[in-house]
Amino acid sequence: PPASQNNEQGSTLRDLLTTTAGKLRLGSTDAGIAFAPVYSTGAASGKSGRTMPNILDDIIASVVENKIPPNRAPKINVKSEIKDEPKDDKKCIQDDCSKRYSDIQYSWICDKHVLWLRDHKNSNNWKLFKECWKQGRPVLVSGMHKKMNFSLWKAESISLDFGNQQADILNCKDSIISNTNVKEFWDGFEDVSKRQKVKNGETALLKLKDWPSGEDFKAMMPARYEDLLKSLPLPEYCSPEGKLNLASHLPGFFVRPDLGPRLCSAYGVAATKDHDVGTTNLHIEVSDVVNILVYVGIAKGNGVLSKSGVLKKLEEEDLDDLLRKRLKDSSELPGALWHIYAGKDADKIREFLQKIAKEQGLEVLPEHDPIRDQSWYVNKKLRQRLFEEYGVKTCTVIQFLGDAIILPAGALHQV
Repeated sequence: PPASQNNEQGSTLRDLLTTTAGKLRLGSTDAGIAFAPVYSTGAASGKSGRTMPNILDDIIASVVENKIPPNRAPKINVKSEIKDEPKDDKKCIQDDCSKRYSDIQYSWICDKHVLWLRDHKNSNNWKLFKECWKQGRPVLVSGMHKKMNFSLWKAESISLDFGNQQADILNCKDSIISNTNVKEFWDGFEDVSKRQKVKNGETALLKLKDWPSGEDFKAMMPARYEDLLKSLPLPEYCSPEGKLNLASHLPGFFVRPDLGPRLCSAYGVAATKDHDVGTTNLHIEVSDVVNILVYVGIAKGNGVLSKSGVLKKLEEEDLDDLLRKRLKDSSELPGALWHIYAGKDADKIREFLQKIAKEQGLEVLPEHDPIRDQSWYVNKKLRQRLFEEYGVKTCTVIQFLGDAIILPAGALHQV
């Protein structure tokens, strides 16, 4: 319809450009629009000191105008420059959640940054998870192993079923990858005397790198695949068929990231002399991740820290009071130490690691990204410096047997 018959002019791009251009030709600064056209000045503008207005700015102005009903003058908030007292978003969320989700067992850990859902069976967990996920925060769900067939995930069971397979094994300390028999890795999983030795006689810290993964996982381990899928936390989000799992509803022509599942198996650092090394260096995943600790092996042999020694090491970390309480619970079995950072801190961390590399005399090439390259495990001393020099605080989480850690895409983490 003609513009005169349309209550909201500019409803089409053609109409918007036409009405805007008409006003521009008139050179009007008071043609009833909420914001006057923006003019530029310069030598070419002649005596009037004005040139043709910036077309984009005027289109924006016209859109703003047409969103205001014609019978009501535009209101301008003259107090916009007066800042309110800053609100504590964390506190608001927690106060609100405590009232709305009183039927859910949960706590906040890591300086209120991580939501801990303590009852994996509660069918309403997803409602509280949704509130937390909007804020881009990690979530911990405990007790998932209680839903699983534990015998399927024992090291000896996997070794017995798949020991003859070949796979890439990573030496975490020097990043050397070798293709070898899987049985060799599993034989040393809980018996340190059967582990590989490096040149100086030290026990190697090995990791079975993403074996198996994706479709290979389903084809090779159908029983374990089914057991894992039926045991996923928050199935509305995490299950491949979840109604709130975006990836499940993408058309087939979209290129998807590797959504797994992947089996990540690694020796702990309890049997190594150097405890400033990780089995997964600092990195970022391009998709949201759920990581479930399905089995914790207790290493035996010379030079291995006792259980009390392991607990003492963990207690030296900057831990939340609730995590310290879990460590003292004899029914809980700690298996992995995580350090997590918000995606917004990535640039600061990248700059910090490049600075440390230069201090250590390492070559820093412009095309190398220390996070993308996964070349750093940030030890305790460096984590302290990162906080003191860049204001970036580490979120430290201990993952116990059966814990599922759910991370939003872009969150940095090391294990």
